[in-house]
Amino acid sequence: MNHQLSNTHIEFYQKNGYLIVDDFLDDRELALWREAVDEAVAARKNNRLPYNTAKIPPKAQGEAVFQQRINLWMDHPGVRRLMFDDRIGKMAADLEGVDGIRIWHDQALIKHPWANPTTWHQDNTKWSFSSEHAITIWVALDNVTLQNGCMFFLPGSHKARLKDHPAAGNRVGAMFETYPELGGLEPAPIVLRAGGCSFHNGLMVHAAHANMTPYPRRAFTCAYMPNGSTFNGTANVLPDSMLESLQIGDVLDDDDQTPLIYSRR
Repeated sequence: MNHQLSNTHIEFYQKNGYLIVDDFLDDRELALWREAVDEAVAARKNNRLPYNTAKIPPKAQGEAVFQQRINLWMDHPGVRRLMFDDRIGKMAADLEGVDGIRIWHDQALIKHPWANPTTWHQDNTKWSFSSEHAITIWVALDNVTLQNGCMFFLPGSHKARLKDHPAAGNRVGAMFETYPELGGLEPAPIVLRAGGCSFHNGLMVHAAHANMTPYPRRAFTCAYMPNGSTFNGTANVLPDSMLESLQIGDVLDDDDQTPLIYSRR
């Protein structure tokens, strides 16, 4: 695993809100990640979350964009080993300049042939904690191209938290009706070969192409939360049993739900 970051990498990330690491995994590691993720997705079947047995309807709108399975680390030992790698935690902490990193949630994102685009959005505004230093790693398990659904980032857009979140539906650019200044930015296409990865800040405005090929595009991602983050009242992926005991402002430090994978202390 190529986990070494230079000062130039960190400076680029903090200015632009993203970083590409083309050679993140070698061939052996890539095979291991593919095997673990494929097994975990197959075992999860139609359940998006490990603690929610409600089946996803086959024609659900979200599934038309990508097949999403969340927190696979909780029920697949192979994925757990990958996600608990403190080298990745250190990369996330170094890029964001924080002392500790917890897993918020992992997710398999499989864009099936001819799947719809992902509309422009921010991630952290939907999560159960609010932080300027949330960060996500996005690992390409297949080659990611302009044709099969690569992501696009708006460089520098991570420096502002958006307060209003228009319902996008199938309109890719709905966000720009509320934020026309963002619509004037030049997007950066995140083309990756299999085994490459990108990191992006939780407030990065981003989207993804449709998959205009007859082949799936597999990716595995993990969103990270700075240690010490607090509950903001949004449920997101937290289980009902945990939400019943949480109050706004409580520190999210339950290692069974948001494990600490790296700390400088």
